[in-house]
Amino acid sequence: MNEISSTSRERDARVTRIGLPAAFLLAAFSCGCGSAAKTDASDAALAPNVAVVPVTRQDISSTLEIASELQPYQEISIYAKVSGYVQKLNVDWGTHVKQGQLLAVLEVPELQQQIDADDAFVKRSEQDVARAQEDMTSAQSAYTVAHLSYTRLANVQKTQPNLVAQEEVDEAQGKDMQTDAGRSAATDSYAASQQGLAAAKATFEKDTALFNYSKITAPFDGVVTEIDAYTGALLPAGTSSNKGDLPLCHLSQNNMLRLVIPVPERAVPDVPLGRPVSVRVTTINKTFEGKISRTSDQIDTDTRTMHTEVNVPNPDYALVPGMYATVELPLETARGVLAVPAQTVQASGEGAGSVLVVNSDNKIEKRDVTTGLQSATTIQILTGLKENEHVVIGEQSAYKAGELVKPQVANSPEAE
Repeated sequence: MNEISSTSRERDARVTRIGLPAAFLLAAFSCGCGSAAKTDASDAALAPNVAVVPVTRQDISSTLEIASELQPYQEISIYAKVSGYVQKLNVDWGTHVKQGQLLAVLEVPELQQQIDADDAFVKRSEQDVARAQEDMTSAQSAYTVAHLSYTRLANVQKTQPNLVAQEEVDEAQGKDMQTDAGRSAATDSYAASQQGLAAAKATFEKDTALFNYSKITAPFDGVVTEIDAYTGALLPAGTSSNKGDLPLCHLSQNNMLRLVIPVPERAVPDVPLGRPVSVRVTTINKTFEGKISRTSDQIDTDTRTMHTEVNVPNPDYALVPGMYATVELPLETARGVLAVPAQTVQASGEGAGSVLVVNSDNKIEKRDVTTGLQSATTIQILTGLKENEHVVIGEQSAYKAGELVKPQVANSPEAE
């Protein structure tokens, strides 16, 4: 009985010596697992929030924006055709006029007197023509009688030589020749009087046309942008070679404006005539529809640009020449391509860049990408990303590869 008890005590002692280390190890393992779980939960709780956007398929249009100054469709200085004093002025600064509207009337008294003299000369010439016509008729009648008399006597002398004296025949022949010459002279005088009448009428019409220029009218619909002469001012004839001649006013056609833009050489193939474009005027915060109307069809070798004009209709005169406007020229279009906002890509070269991707473990991953077409807010991704992946948008220098983050899906700029 004592031996059995002794053996049992020894076995229990061995078990106790073996079991204590194992128990300690189990306790230590249990404590270590709980600490790791707590550490992971703590890291996730402390992870920073990061704004991300998904990679989606979109339609991208590349546009070129060029700012320029609106100009009148046409603008001229209106001069007087004849010299005279401004008798009546019907317009002032800012007056809107229609084509053919009377702007001013000039007083030209000496030209009116000349027209009166021309009229009198025309009437006298008409009387000269009438008198010459009567003389020609009379001469024709005299010639007809003389010629008949001579012809009859000449025929009688041939048939009955002894019946008519030769002297009578010679006298009739001379009278026939004399009246024929008178008839020719009267005809020439009549023709000369007709030419004189035509010249008198031409002079009268010329002076009348000049006198009509004393009424100055608008050559097109427009706005008077400047008045240079007022009532009583002497306007010289604008036909002189003196470049310092005083105009009446300046007229600008503003119901249609020109926007002259220098198109870069690379964009020249994308600006065909007739293409509609959007013209944005920030001064009044409005956008207007324009049309590419004309080009120089030549590249300027100094600037490598082409002179291009856009017609901008302005029927209600909301636009004023001199305002700055920005025209958007559509260049290329890509449909249904992978794209991300421009703020997500850090460019590293032509057609290359990098993005920060938040992977399935919510960790930052730096990814190199190949870029394609780019609009004002969006960049096409050719390689490096897949649809529905999430990329960091905004400031990227604060994050490192492998960092644990909390992704928060943000609205892309083009969706706002």
